[in-house]
Amino acid sequence: MLSVAKVQRRNAWRYYVCGVAFGDGQRPVGQPLKGALEKVGLPPGVWMGRGLAALGLTAGQTVTERQMELVFGQLRHPDADRMERELLDDGVDPESARLETVLGQPVEEIERRKATPLFALDFTFRAQASLIVLWALGDDHTRRVIERAHERAIDTALRWLEEEVAETRWSSGRQRAKAPALVIAKWRHRDNRDGFPLLHDHCLVLNRAQRPDGSWYALDTVRLYQHVVAAGTLYTLTMTTEVCEELGPATVPREVTPGLRPVMEIAGVDQELIDWSSTCREQMAPVLERITDKYVKKHKRLPGERGRNGLGWWAAQDTRREKKNPKPLGQLRAWWRTSAILRFGQQMVDGLLERCRAAGKAIRARVGPVVDTALAAVDVAAIVFTVRNSFARRHVLAEARRHLLETLRGRAFTRGLDDYIADAALSWHSRQLTVPQKGRRAPAPDQLTYTADFAWPHRWWIAGTGGKPPRESSRYERARVASLALQNAIRDARILSSARDEAPAATASAAARDDQNHDQAAPHAVDHPDRDAALTPAQQAAAVHVHQQAAGVAEQAGALRAERDALHARDAGADPVLVPPVRRGGQEQPGGLLRIRLYLPQGLLRPRVRAARRGRTPQAPRRGRHGPVELPDVRPARTAP
Repeated sequence: MLSVAKVQRRNAWRYYVCGVAFGDGQRPVGQPLKGALEKVGLPPGVWMGRGLAALGLTAGQTVTERQMELVFGQLRHPDADRMERELLDDGVDPESARLETVLGQPVEEIERRKATPLFALDFTFRAQASLIVLWALGDDHTRRVIERAHERAIDTALRWLEEEVAETRWSSGRQRAKAPALVIAKWRHRDNRDGFPLLHDHCLVLNRAQRPDGSWYALDTVRLYQHVVAAGTLYTLTMTTEVCEELGPATVPREVTPGLRPVMEIAGVDQELIDWSSTCREQMAPVLERITDKYVKKHKRLPGERGRNGLGWWAAQDTRREKKNPKPLGQLRAWWRTSAILRFGQQMVDGLLERCRAAGKAIRARVGPVVDTALAAVDVAAIVFTVRNSFARRHVLAEARRHLLETLRGRAFTRGLDDYIADAALSWHSRQLTVPQKGRRAPAPDQLTYTADFAWPHRWWIAGTGGKPPRESSRYERARVASLALQNAIRDARILSSARDEAPAATASAAARDDQNHDQAAPHAVDHPDRDAALTPAQQAAAVHVHQQAAGVAEQAGALRAERDALHARDAGADPVLVPPVRRGGQEQPGGLLRIRLYLPQGLLRPRVRAARRGRTPQAPRRGRHGPVELPDVRPARTAP
């Protein structure tokens, strides 16, 4: 998870050197930072980023209190004191000497315009709750593996921001340039304000970057904010993959809020252990319920998705605890282990890693290291379109990384596969909305806006559980319905095309293989080593909605009738598709009794199936401004190493 906060006040650096740098505690007055950190056994802050060379710093060098004041409090060179003394010795007047040490526009000049200067952005990287439990209760080897994966994932996400996102701006934002060199100060935290485990790092990104001519300008912080979700998904994907490859577990989806996207956690970590470490959420629950009731009384309706996020933020602020006294990691780990043993028993704590490995082995035996890029592109495009309607490449890229995390379940993948899926979703299933204006600068590729021609799924109501009232289906649940319907249509088209060219025995084996890989194509099934996969609420809602959309029971048709319906269905917003027979328990059960209207644009199946009948692979579809979306090429699946 990645969150961002602004650092805008001149004295904000004091909060970081007195609180954040001191393990989110309160450093004693008058005690130097270095001595205070050594006394309580906390790691010092370190510098990182490619922009350090221009400031005479090196990666991994310790951050001092004076450097924090100069860089993040005055926007000056970290060695400004020495530089200013040398200039004064050379006869330069004090004001000019000070200006020589300023990075970019002086803070005083910004304040004279009655503007608020932005000194830095605080990027906070936090691991998933199950990984934090493993890190806190595991042995030393497990702790080192998770910490190393955490650090490498942070480096990967920040490097991606440097290379692909960061830009400097000047002339009131009219001029921009790439800024592949950021200046970052990183601080490690190990626990929350209640003393329970919470591995996270604060990365202060300086709002200055150097251009090739040596001048310093402000960063385009709006652009950084826009790519926070994509950077956060890259961090989660990188860290989870490395931990699962090193230690052997796998991931499963865990629903945190009904109707919203599930969180991929480590299989085998019990929910009780996650609740034990997540004390903030337990404290927020009654406060969130109280302010939600006030919202309903005032607005006469339930809050939407954005409203729920805002209410959650207020609940977190209202339950924020006072600062604590930091403790060494060894003392914290001993206290965490004792607390967990007293609450859950020593057997559950000692066998945590082995349970995770056993669950991971069972999942890896069922889920192969293969990503079907055609189905992945459909899934990504359908979900992003249903959730956002209009979107940019960063939204598609973030969803592609989520798809890899949910599909591979912690397995390694080929580098660049997320970009490949994102580009496929944009080129095969999206339509560009941004129109370049004549005589104006052409927009950058990541500034283009897209949409899709998928039919918009209808809303439905879901019965409440545990005494809660019924709720309306969320955008994510409707997106899952649209995505699963499109993926099923592609599978049906593949079966129809293979049935014409292959022998019946070969067709049966291909259908069996497709049924075996069905769990990987629908990555939201919750895995348990001791029983069959269980449907999540999103999948249950999808199944209910599909049955509600069923047009009724029709007579079972033969293969010729099925192919004719798939090829020649026209003049409708969605093509009726005959569901093929499904093999269950070695017996073939008729699946062609329901004719279901799927969320398909007009003419989705016909061109690709016809091309498959002719024995050739069609080229990329040509689309006009409002042209129909066609099926992607059936390309070979890309295999992860």
